[in-house]
Amino acid sequence: MAIIALWPRGAAAEREMGPQSWREPRVLESAQQFAFELRFGPYRPAIDSPFPAQKPYESVFGSDGRLAFGLEFDWQLFRIPYVGTLGPGAGWGYTHMSAQARFNTGELSAEDTDMAIMPMYGVAVLRIDELARRTTIPLVGYAKAGLGYGIYWTGNDVETQRRGHTWGTHFALGGMFLLDVIDHRSAVEIDNEWGINNTYIFCEWMVSNLDDFKGSRDPSAMHIGTNTWMLGLAFEM
Repeated sequence: MAIIALWPRGAAAEREMGPQSWREPRVLESAQQFAFELRFGPYRPAIDSPFPAQKPYESVFGSDGRLAFGLEFDWQLFRIPYVGTLGPGAGWGYTHMSAQARFNTGELSAEDTDMAIMPMYGVAVLRIDELARRTTIPLVGYAKAGLGYGIYWTGNDVETQRRGHTWGTHFALGGMFLLDVIDHRSAVEIDNEWGINNTYIFCEWMVSNLDDFKGSRDPSAMHIGTNTWMLGLAFEM
């Protein structure tokens, strides 16, 4: 996005052109086609949702969410005039939980029970960035919608006891704050050296329905999706 000013490479050019504000278009901005995200947030899978009385997940791992981290890569295929960019995106994540196993009597054993979940998704991404491109407001909104796919495995210290995978839907709504406005000179230098047009921090509400489409394909499928907040860094290139 052409939303920060060009900082001339040479002192002579600066004297001729004068300092510019991030609000003005960047004259020598590199091409922008992609976005990359580093993502972090709490993750508590909805395994107990079909079993509200028994709560098998909570009885083993408790009610606290575990930290998940992930990556996302988006191709900004189209630019919609006065709106923003639209294109496909793909994401990958990972979270792990561990707790002491219990005997049938309820007593704790010496072994640990582990579970790992690897959620993935393919989505269409709409980034509404024209406000930041055309005004002094450094905010960008976005929406994502598509399909999700998750792999999971559970076990103890000795062996993996169960493996599986689940399909579903994936949605997200979020907002981004443009960090370029804090130091536009550094932003231009990063663009010149690395081809990174813009850098953001973001917050989004993610709805990952990894429940095999509410059990329509496989009623016994484990519901490993979650609804949660995600935070992170985003880079446009």
